Amino acid sequence: MTSRTATLIGLTAILMWSLLAVLTVATGRIPAFQLAAITFAISGLVGLLTFIGRPQALSALVQPPLVWAVGVGGLFGYHALYFLALRFAPPAEAGLLNYLWPLLIVLFSSFLPGERLAPHHVIGALAGLAGTVLLLSGNGLSGFAPGQLPGLAAAFVAAFVWAIYSVMSRRLKSVPTDAVAGFCLATALLAASVHMLVEDTVWPETVWQWLAVIALGVGPVGAAFYAWDVGMKRGDIRVLGAASYATPLASTAFLILAGFARPSASIAIAAVLIAGGGLIAARDMFRKR
Repeated sequence: MTSRTATLIGLTAILMWSLLAVLTVATGRIPAFQLAAITFAISGLVGLLTFIGRPQALSALVQPPLVWAVGVGGLFGYHALYFLALRFAPPAEAGLLNYLWPLLIVLFSSFLPGERLAPHHVIGALAGLAGTVLLLSGNGLSGFAPGQLPGLAAAFVAAFVWAIYSVMSRRLKSVPTDAVAGFCLATALLAASVHMLVEDTVWPETVWQWLAVIALGVGPVGAAFYAWDVGMKRGDIRVLGAASYATPLASTAFLILAGFARPSASIAIAAVLIAGGGLIAARDMFRKR
């Protein structure tokens, strides 16, 4: 697999994550950790289904403790912190801090062997960050109260957790992507444990809500993680980091199409900044070999 192909596969994860918000809204009133437990269980089971006809793939689940710590720590740690952020801090402010992770991925990639951080990578990432700030501020940023500080801190730490998980995936390049199925199942067990401790169980009330839950488990909380793993391990990590800023923009677009948000001038300007930043960062991909 070439680096360009792996990068394109990684980009599909960004597209799938842009459906996360609209599908989550469609699931109804299911508590956050319960939803995480169900969707990660679906994700892990779908991954195990791909082992059919490939019994040798089971060996991918036998990994050193460090690999499990990175995989489960990244998936569960990030989502637990993000849910905590949404619980104690305003969504716009929490989202702004959380979306530092694309910039962090671009910057952290410079510490990887054989990777070089060029000016256009940084410019592209900063343009994407500016577009994200504009997008979220257009949705209503406000001052925060002292009681919101834990949530804001959780969102900030979550950004570092996801960036470190992504960059460490490159360092663990020899670990097959099939191992992600095990990480998802372990994350589902941890999320279920937290759910039973702090949440009341609420099941989907309609067929459409069940379909939204299944779609989440198959797509944004399923195939997206496998695609991201391929992109991080074999693709251009700097391009993927900068392109990740398209997630909040595309997510907002899907919310508009679904009737959950309204278009505005700030969204249009943010689109130019984010798309332009992504193209700048991905300049190397368009050069002729």
